[in-house]
This record gives sequence, structure tokens and C-alpha cells, in this order.
Amino acid sequence: MSDVADWSSIGVAAFVIELCIEGYCLNRLLKSFVQRTKVALAAGITYFLAMIVLYLIPPHMGIFTAYLLGSLIAFLIMCIMERRNYTQKAFLAIIYFSLRWFTATMADILYDYLYKIVENTAWYKGNPPMYMQFMVYVGGCVSYLIMVFVITAGAICFIVKSYVYKYEQMSKRELFMLVIPPFLGVVGYKIIRYYRVFYILESRKLPQVYDLLLLIYCGVAVTVIVILIMLYQNIKATQEEKLTNQLLSTQIDDLKRHIGQVENLYQDIRGIKHDMTNHILTLEKLYASNGAEQAQEYANELKAHLSNVVVDGINSGNPITDTILQEWKMDAEKRNICFDSDFHFPTGSNINAFDISVILNNALQNAVENTEGEKDAHISVKSYRMNNAYMIEISNSFEGTLHWDMECGLPITSKLKTDSHGYGLHNIQKVAKKYFGDIDIVLKNDEFVLSVMLMME
Repeated sequence: MSDVADWSSIGVAAFVIELCIEGYCLNRLLKSFVQRTKVALAAGITYFLAMIVLYLIPPHMGIFTAYLLGSLIAFLIMCIMERRNYTQKAFLAIIYFSLRWFTATMADILYDYLYKIVENTAWYKGNPPMYMQFMVYVGGCVSYLIMVFVITAGAICFIVKSYVYKYEQMSKRELFMLVIPPFLGVVGYKIIRYYRVFYILESRKLPQVYDLLLLIYCGVAVTVIVILIMLYQNIKATQEEKLTNQLLSTQIDDLKRHIGQVENLYQDIRGIKHDMTNHILTLEKLYASNGAEQAQEYANELKAHLSNVVVDGINSGNPITDTILQEWKMDAEKRNICFDSDFHFPTGSNINAFDISVILNNALQNAVENTEGEKDAHISVKSYRMNNAYMIEISNSFEGTLHWDMECGLPITSKLKTDSHGYGLHNIQKVAKKYFGDIDIVLKNDEFVLSVMLMME
């Protein structure tokens, strides 16, 4: 009786260890997608405890339903602890639920083959002592657990590496597209398992080719999941490149418009310079004929005309950056945002106006959009030199919280990426790295502060 109890206890222990492996693998999968590691850890532990409770507390339910409920509980824990990107969390829970069946079945079939090989040896057919049979059973359970861990962890490793944009918002349409193949795979698996059990009950024997086909089916299902994610991420990468190029094209058009405005400005200045001699002669004649009052009116008209030509309040040392700053200042003031500029173009350096315009346009667009509607809204732009580094610092009032992309170190946009949203900071960082610099973002005193460092030759 004690021998039976020992064999049974080993089976229970193996099942508990298998649940530990599954909880750990779920934690490893989620760890790469959540912003706090404790969220993934809590989901893995909750999954393990839920499965233990479902196993121990009657009434016993079907194993398929139990694992479905365990995955659902882990999903709810993730959503409660990190309230963002719910569709992606649902995708991860569904993927892991389907993955669990395929990998465990592969390990189970390999375990059966391994055990049959041992059973067919001359040593085992000679009826070894009971304790030796027990040790073979223990060794088989250990081998099974190792195979479960290796296959599941390997599949998760491929999924994590294939899924590049881990912190990007997933739409419901993308969720539906990605979960259909795993869902169909699980349905096919259930049908195959049903007929497998039916065949065993009817004939008491199952052809080896049947298990081989099931092993191949599960392996193909796991491969399809990984390939599906790879294709999905490749499509996302293509879309990213396309949208980035569109944004760059828009910025080039903006720069052309700025240059055209500067050319018009210089054209007006040249016209005024050409006419200045006549203006001065007119003023001299008015004063000579004691027409001081008429001279004053003429001077006021001339001053008003000049104010329409000269960029008011912005003198950065470069006409292009003058125009950009003036446009964003006017835009900010229309939105009741206080705009202050102490920006100076790095004249005489290797930094060109186009790269500076990319930084200013992207940073100021983000600042204006995220500041509008706030109390005491303000934006500040300043630049300075620090040894061989040229620093640009753009700050704006900010009352919210930021979520960070752990891979690139940049905040995650609160908007879905479009032609103009979600790429600004990436483009600024590209320009900074072109000049062997980088960007830094901090939140302090209810302000979002973006610092850009460019190295000068």
C-alpha cells in the first residue's frame, strides 16, 4: 500500500512542479511586456496558486476549463495592477493558454516514447526490483518536467525575440487577427485529443504513427504562432518606416516653407534698404520745412511697416530658427500658453539649420499639444554651450504621468501612432545621435523637461 502511495505522491509532486514551471514561464513571457516586473511576477504566482486551488477544491472541473480559468485570472491580475494596453494583455494570456497545451503535449508524447524504450529493454523485461522500477518512474517524471521547461521556455524565448514593439498599443483588430490561428490550433488539438482517447478506449491500442502525427501537429502549431508574430512585427516595422518617412517628408516641406518665408523676409528687407534713402530724404525735408508733426506721422507709418517685416521678439541668430520659433510662439499664444525663448543658434559650428529645425519642430509640437488646456500653461526654450557640447532644453508644464518604453528609454505616446504622433522623440534622438549626443527626459516641479545634447567639432 505504501508503494502505491509513494508512486502517487511522486505523480502529485510532478504535477505541482509542472505548475511551478508554467507559472515561471508565464512570468518570463509577461516580464518583457509590462513596465513593472512585479506585475509579471504577480501574474505568474497567481496562475500557479489558482491552478493549485482548482486542483484541490472539489468539485473537480475539466482540465481544459481549469487552465482556461487560470489564464483568465492571470489576465485580470495584470489588468488590475497595470491599467494599460488591455488588448495586448489579452493576447498574451490567449497565446500562453494555447502554448501550454501544445508544449505540454509534445513533452508528454516524448515522455511516452522514452518510457516505452525503457520498457522494451531486456533489463526491464527481466522484472527488476520494485525500487528500481520506482526509480525509473521518478527519472521519467524528471525527464518529462525538463522537457516541459525546455520546450515551453524555448517557445517563449522565440516569441519574446520576435515581438519587437512590446510597448506599443495593440488595437482590437490586431488582437482579433493574431488570436484566430492559436484559437483554431487549440480547437484542432481538442478534436485530435478527443479521437485519441476514443480510439484508445475502443481498441485498447493506439498506432505509434498517431502520436507522431500529434507531435508534429503541436510542433507546427507552436511554429505557426512564432511565425505569425514575426510577420506581424515585420508589418509593424514596415508601417513604422513608412510613417517615419512621411513625417520626414512633411518636415522637409515645413523647412522649405520656412526658407521661403525667410527669402520673403530678406526680399522685404532689401526693398526697405533700397527705399531707406528716400525715406530719410523725405524726413529731412519735413523737418526742414518745420513739418515736425507730419514727420512724426511718417516715422510712425515707417515703424509699423518695419514691424511687419522684422520677426518680433525672436532673435536666435538664424533666420530659419527665428521663423520656426515665431510660428510656434504665435500658435502657443493662440492656445493661451505662455511662450518664452532664450534660444541661440550655434553659429560657426558643424550643426546645420535643418537638424535644428527637426528638433525644434518635433519638440515644440509635443510641448504645445501636451500643454494646451492646463492651468498656468507655459513653454520655455533655451540653449547654451557646455564645453564642446551644444545643449537645447525645452520644458513645458505637465500635470500627468509618463509610461516608459523600457527598450528605447523614451516615454510611450498616449496617442495611437499616426503621421504626426509617436515619432517626434525618436526623430529628435536620431538627430542627437548623428552629432554623437543623446536626449534626456525628466519630470520635475510639474514640468516635462527635454534636454538635447549635440557635440560640436
